[in-house]
Amino acid sequence: MIRLFDLSQPLFDHCPNCPEHPPVEVSRIADHPTHGWRLEMLHMASHSGTHLDAPLHKLAGGASIDAFPLEAFTGPARVFDVAPLGAGAPLGAHELERAPGAAGSMDAQIALIHTGWGLQRAASDAWLHHAPYLTPEGAEWLVRRKVKGVGIDHFSIGGSRTHEILLGAGVWIVEDLLFPEGWREAAANANFQALPLLLPGCSGAPCRAVFVLPA
Repeated sequence: MIRLFDLSQPLFDHCPNCPEHPPVEVSRIADHPTHGWRLEMLHMASHSGTHLDAPLHKLAGGASIDAFPLEAFTGPARVFDVAPLGAGAPLGAHELERAPGAAGSMDAQIALIHTGWGLQRAASDAWLHHAPYLTPEGAEWLVRRKVKGVGIDHFSIGGSRTHEILLGAGVWIVEDLLFPEGWREAAANANFQALPLLLPGCSGAPCRAVFVLPA
């Protein structure tokens, strides 16, 4: 029997989200007293909550999220623990190299960046507009390490150039992660998994991100 450790942020009506995207709306459109069942209507961008970016998100003609085999979104993960970080802190090669977990080969592994800002998720000016971010230099450093995926605990890993570098190298991105209490113990012997919804032709998809722990 496998055990799972959840790294996902909750999706709910008007949850904190990228301010350039439409707000997440969750409304009840049927309920038991009248209809005999309960049903909700979801209205949100494909890049809402904990979600994956495919190359098509930033690159015209890039691969869509369904072009990746599911196996691409699971595997050994290395957590770059750089928390706590102040508002607007840039994460470049120097900061990544100094982080616990930086040593050793990362060929075909998944790099997860823990800034501590996942625990600050709120519709505040600081969280919406001044979170730490991965710089283009940091993105290039990870690409040189031959990672297959990169994640961060905020709704955006960085600016357009950072996205282009990672996605242009075929490296998928998972954003809006949460590192709750106990994550370090869970990460020690776990594989990471973030399976997207099957949305053919789309540039990304919500996912449930977890550490898969040994039985």
